[in-house]
Amino acid sequence: MKDYPIYNTYQTPSWCPGCGNFGIWYALKNAFHELGLQNHEITMVFGIGCSGNLSNFLKVYGFHSIHGRTLPVASGIKLANHKLNVIATSGDGDGLGIGLGHFIHTCRRNIDITYIIHDNRVYGLTTGQTSPTSPKGFPSKSTPFGVIELPVNPLALAILSGATFVARGYSGEIDHLSSLIVQGIRHKGFSVIDVLQPCVTFNPSYSYPFYNPRVYKLEDIGHNPQDFEKAFKLAMEFNDKIPIGVFYKTERETYEQASIELGEKPLTEDDIEDINIEEIFEELLA
Repeated sequence: MKDYPIYNTYQTPSWCPGCGNFGIWYALKNAFHELGLQNHEITMVFGIGCSGNLSNFLKVYGFHSIHGRTLPVASGIKLANHKLNVIATSGDGDGLGIGLGHFIHTCRRNIDITYIIHDNRVYGLTTGQTSPTSPKGFPSKSTPFGVIELPVNPLALAILSGATFVARGYSGEIDHLSSLIVQGIRHKGFSVIDVLQPCVTFNPSYSYPFYNPRVYKLEDIGHNPQDFEKAFKLAMEFNDKIPIGVFYKTERETYEQASIELGEKPLTEDDIEDINIEEIFEELLA
């Protein structure tokens, strides 16, 4: 397996042996290498949970946010300096529970950041409670008699909410996942990559033996990612066959491009030495 130590910290990953987060870790480093990105050219925002531990193992600029708040933080960073490559990453419980509202609004704003969801269909860090993507009937510590709600479908939600790049990867297919991350970072607009990430300890029912015979690549069936209706139909497919790849891709003006304030240069390059902050306060408080 390829590795690029330039992106490694001095810390050793502490995930459970076999955790799907290892695959995402390698896929990210492979993608950074293929894109030729230096450490200082990458800013990542991490959520809470097992996925958030990634902040300790990637040598890039990083911000470890609170639960469900990766996207507003990432959006703020991008708007302050839209020259940066900004990547947000969170778990399904983190990003699709308390963070679901932020997810929808970032989709519709089309902010040029890449969002990677570590989707293991369970709360792994807190040892196995039901998450927003847990299937109906799923028994867990928090639902011993089975989940009674329907699961959130992040792909269908992203397509309907206005995301301009929507894909699904699988951490058991590292090279394929790397290619999706590369495409997502290169895309101008909000890129969503939902990653099937086995939690071998607290959700063994949805581990590698479940996914390996079911996943298939959309490029192998000639799917056209510009076909909105077909993309949505495929996003609803999660049974005996589970598609991975780019579901939907379109071009639309990004939030940064539409913002007059960001038209000439990033906010971080503005000269603020001649600004009299007292005059601004007086005007606002008048």
